[in-house]
Amino acid sequence: MRSLLFYAVFYLQTVVLALLVGGSAIIWGRTRFGWTLALYWIHSHILALRLIAGIKTDVEGIENIPDGPCIIASKHMSDWDIFALLPGARRPAFIAKKELIDIPFFGQAAMAFDTIRVDRSKGGDAIPLMLSDARRSLANGARIIIFPEGTRKAPLEPYDYRYGVVRLYEGLNIPVVPVALNSGLFWGRNSLLLWPGTARAKFLPTIPPGLPVEEFRQRLITAIEGETNRLILEAYEAGLDRPISPELRDRLEKLKQGIAPGPLQTTTS
Repeated sequence: MRSLLFYAVFYLQTVVLALLVGGSAIIWGRTRFGWTLALYWIHSHILALRLIAGIKTDVEGIENIPDGPCIIASKHMSDWDIFALLPGARRPAFIAKKELIDIPFFGQAAMAFDTIRVDRSKGGDAIPLMLSDARRSLANGARIIIFPEGTRKAPLEPYDYRYGVVRLYEGLNIPVVPVALNSGLFWGRNSLLLWPGTARAKFLPTIPPGLPVEEFRQRLITAIEGETNRLILEAYEAGLDRPISPELRDRLEKLKQGIAPGPLQTTTS
């Protein structure tokens, strides 16, 4: 019941604010009004999660975000992640699929915040177009936010880091701030149920520009996965107020023994 009540608040507010921000963006372009509403959207839902669903929010490491331009590369498990990332980014520019930008009003609202479109139908041209949009966003004073795996992942699921973040790092020559989190333990990617606890995100020390791309990619994976595993294990050992599937329990017990999840194994036919 608590989960349904939160979702009613969440979707109602999201639709109303998307209409307001999208409508104002169509008429006036980017304004302080839009960002004020976005901050209200974030903080009101953080409050609703705590009061309705019993999910507290804890964000650490904001001091690791540099004052100048940067890329914030985060693990992605839940819609909660957006609440955790946006305030620290101050002027965020998300990487988003073109299909999301094509949604009426939502797309206009997203573009009012310098959202960077990725059009996968463009094939090999998608990366140059993404870099062009990213440079425009940086020129506007934005910080770029990307989920390197491209989609939400369940806790301790094998990881799958794409090369979009590598191309941004290589093409923009700016530092990258990795972000680890454990939000999927409390708000799952394909679940309508919310479980009480403390969802945590941690901004980690920056990775400097100019590294060989494979060294950068490995440092990013090691930082995000290592700290994410630590946050998950810490929450598990403190006690989780939720059912745990046999698959997740097996992964948690292996993690306690020092056996961490590896990369997603792909097969070719």
